Amino acid sequence: MAGVLVYSANQGLALELITAARKIEDFVVAVSLNDDSLAQALAAAGVRTFKISNPNLVVGDTGAAAAAIKQVLDKENIDTVLLSSDRRGKELAGRLAQAIGAGCLTDVTAIQVDGSKIECQRNALGGATIAVQYIEGPKVMALRPRSYEAAGAGNGSIEELAAEIKDTGIKVIDFKPKAADRVNIEAAEILVAVGQGLSDEEKLADVQALASKLGGEVACSKPVATDKKWLSEERVIGLSGKKCKPQLALLLGISGQVQFTVGIRDARVIAAVNTDENAAINYMADYIIQADLHDVIEELNEKL
Repeated sequence: MAGVLVYSANQGLALELITAARKIEDFVVAVSLNDDSLAQALAAAGVRTFKISNPNLVVGDTGAAAAAIKQVLDKENIDTVLLSSDRRGKELAGRLAQAIGAGCLTDVTAIQVDGSKIECQRNALGGATIAVQYIEGPKVMALRPRSYEAAGAGNGSIEELAAEIKDTGIKVIDFKPKAADRVNIEAAEILVAVGQGLSDEEKLADVQALASKLGGEVACSKPVATDKKWLSEERVIGLSGKKCKPQLALLLGISGQVQFTVGIRDARVIAAVNTDENAAINYMADYIIQADLHDVIEELNEKL
């Protein structure tokens, strides 16, 4: 094993990948694509950073990004890559694995080195269990955000690499802000999450008021965002959303299906409010309030 390469266009996620990479091997290199500030942050975390600047490289074009990263892998004779398992990272993982003839695993939540094997933990069977898998030969692994802490300060370096980028025909015409809100529930220390037990959309104002008083963010189960469309998909917790590790998770009217719980089970404290004493969420909660969530929200808003 000649080292580990890490890449993410998101600075916070890239720093998390450095921490994970150091569990595998001391020799870690990073890549930045048309992003000077990212290159500086990576070097400040103590890794050798290859800065690729090329006007023909569109970072959103994962095929071109894979071609650029492959040139660093070939130059340094590296066959192990860590990427972030966000939407773009998952696509990039497949394209890069194909380009270098590697095996590929996404949504990895933890890694452990056992001799020559890099064992990867991943949710399996819809999140009902955890599978441990590994790749023989060249490896591309995409880690779920917040699986590791961000790397601290160190003494790295920046090397410019003149990568050859073929014109793919993809050009950026314009940038527009995303229509959905840009909340980052993965970074929140306190989450107030609502499920289908919430009676109507107008009650979200009370939920938001409670979250604000607690200094947290509002999150939800998938149906609240995708079926009812009361909140954006940026706020979804679970297998189809975000994996969160808040200090406190207040779960309101959430039954506790495994597709949701895989995204919140690492919270330090979980408090569940539900009228059903047999709700699945109660089996993982630290505190249980068997009551109507609307009454609890009203009383907490009054007390706070």
